[in-house]
Amino acid sequence: MPKYVVATVDEIPPGQRKIVTVERRSIGVFNIHGDYYAIRNQCPHEGGPLCEGVLSGLVRSDVPGEYDYIRRGEIVRCPWHQWEFDVRTGQSWFDPAKTRVRAYETSVEPQDAVTGYVKGPYEAETYRVEVDREYVVIDV
Repeated sequence: MPKYVVATVDEIPPGQRKIVTVERRSIGVFNIHGDYYAIRNQCPHEGGPLCEGVLSGLVRSDVPGEYDYIRRGEIVRCPWHQWEFDVRTGQSWFDPAKTRVRAYETSVEPQDAVTGYVKGPYEAETYRVEVDREYVVIDV
């Protein structure tokens, strides 16, 4: 599967997202508590721009009158008709067995890991270099 560099880690702070185009596909890349997830920016209901929707969580209640707000920032709600999807998996919350949005593998890799160069047989004199950025990469 080809990999595409879509952002540096500092371009997508925790709780935020970046919408990118890869191979003519619109994809939302989300930073949830320092972990990166990517889903297709197209709601399976009517094709709305899913990743532009509100990020929210879930309300849980074990007993009447007591409520917990859990999974804050992990659920995206389509701005057109409010269908909700798990950003981590692409699975819907109203029909998890049948309805989902495409999720893509993501990774954070150091800058030198995404250059595309292959190590050759010769070596030159080298000097210490520090890398201060990492890139978010999507497997499509």
